[in-house]
This record gives sequence, structure tokens and C-alpha cells, in this order.
Amino acid sequence: MYLYKMGKIISIDFGLKRSGIAISDTSKTFAFPLSTIPSVSLMENLQSLFMKEEIDLIALGFPKRLNNTIFEIGENILELKKVLEKKFPDKSVVLVDERFTSKIASQVISQSGLSKKQKQKKSLVDKISATLILQSYIESESC
Repeated sequence: MYLYKMGKIISIDFGLKRSGIAISDTSKTFAFPLSTIPSVSLMENLQSLFMKEEIDLIALGFPKRLNNTIFEIGENILELKKVLEKKFPDKSVVLVDERFTSKIASQVISQSGLSKKQKQKKSLVDKISATLILQSYIESESC
């Protein structure tokens, strides 16, 4: 439904301290890690990104437990969704189930061949988690 617009898609893996950001290619086929930023500066960073890139949609990671209940941070993410929709009314904002993304990101990092020091960077997990969220969204919409 959203994949036919001209702009790209970004995803946000929101955390209380840091947020990972990923971006799609223009054909909305692949997701790429973009950055990890302090969550307190998320809006300013998004504003800057939107001035550089044509973005149609924000895929916001939404954590659920196996029994489908939301984690405590889920309330913060629902509030963030409202803020994003108000601040950027020209962008669609969708929630994307992000179960297991941090765990999968950690596994990807551990198998990546990076040094032990590089593997311990939590910001890397956030960025890769955002990429997994975005790729999951892209694949679910292309069916």
C-alpha cells in the first residue's frame, strides 16, 4: 500500500537512551542501517533527515511478548507515534512487531567477524535492529 510512493521508508528502534535508525533504498526493496542517536535528540535528527531525504513512511518498532502483550516501553512508543504524526503530518507512521529483533541483531553481530570491542557496542545492536524492523516491514508489504 505505501510501497508505491516515490520516497523512502525509515524505521526507528526506539529506546529510552538510544534509538536505531534504518533507511530503505528508493525502490523500497532493501533496508540499510543509518545511525544510532540519543533518543533525546530524535526529533531534531529526524527533521534533519527529512530535509535531506524524501521519506514517505516511518516504521516504528513495537515490542510485544510471545503472548501478544506489550512491553512497558510500548506505552512510550505509542506516545512517540502520536508525536511523530503531529510533528510530521505528511509522513505515515506504522507500528511494526519487533519481537526478537534485538536477539537476532546480537546473533548477526556475533557472527560478523567484528572485533570483540566492536561487538560490544550497544549502538550497533540498535542500528541493526532498526534494519531488521524495516526489512520485515518491506517484506510484509510486498506480498
